[in-house]
Amino acid sequence: DLMQNVEFKVFAGPAKDPKGRIVALRVPGGGAMPRSQIDEYTKFVGIYGAKGLAYIKVNDLAAGIEGLQSPIVKFIEPIVMELLQRVGAENGDLVFFGADKARIVNDAMGALRVRVGHDLKLATCEWAPLWVVDFPMFEETEDGHWTSVHHPFTMPKCDVETLTSNPGAALSVAYDFVLNGTEIGGGSLRIYNMDMQKAVFKALGISDEEANEKFSFLLDALKYGAPPHGGLAFGLDRLIMLMTGATSIRDVIAFPKTKTAECLMTHAPAPVDGKQLRDLGIRVREKEKAAE
Repeated sequence: DLMQNVEFKVFAGPAKDPKGRIVALRVPGGGAMPRSQIDEYTKFVGIYGAKGLAYIKVNDLAAGIEGLQSPIVKFIEPIVMELLQRVGAENGDLVFFGADKARIVNDAMGALRVRVGHDLKLATCEWAPLWVVDFPMFEETEDGHWTSVHHPFTMPKCDVETLTSNPGAALSVAYDFVLNGTEIGGGSLRIYNMDMQKAVFKALGISDEEANEKFSFLLDALKYGAPPHGGLAFGLDRLIMLMTGATSIRDVIAFPKTKTAECLMTHAPAPVDGKQLRDLGIRVREKEKAAE
């Protein structure tokens, strides 16, 4: 709400956009961070689609605007002190800002929070487990359609009528187990009611004809009744990675593949002769060489 009336379009645009979001990330003691490190984090959030990374260094709150160091302060001067008060900023802190579509901001700033926490050793304990719940059922695609956040068989928390009338507000009975910022496991309760399953398909733009063609086995089973059921799957390799202090699961997997999906032990994938391809009904078409 603070950003809606500022002249800085980078913030005002997402603030006025129902699908936009602005996030402030306070980094305790981050004021000493050099510009080169800030530039590195700016490149990092770009991986997630962020167009930039605004920041404010809090040198001296008592000095007001003069105690702040940032290229954006002059654009948000009327509200900047109230903004810093809201985020609980203190002298010596650094505040990062993300402003864009909600999905981009969530992905970029969430990843930045974990990265900065590890880099600056801000963890308050050795092990920090938590459950992430209340995931949205759907997210909107760029062309205005809905797609499943988890999968189309996840049970919504609402009833059929609510899901049909406002799919964007529907939450799911899905859950992730996170340890030290890394997802260790996840799962969900499955849909066990035919009417609910059809409503989810409809929200995803799947017609009755397409649903019957692709999922008749499931709809038939639900028609006769199914007990409530769900599950949870853990990634043992990720857990071992954290326990050993490794930074990649490749370091704790017995036979990890290379970045080009090659197995160094079995030398797979290996060449395949023409007879094997014919047995499988596969034809290889070579790219035409460009004219010299």
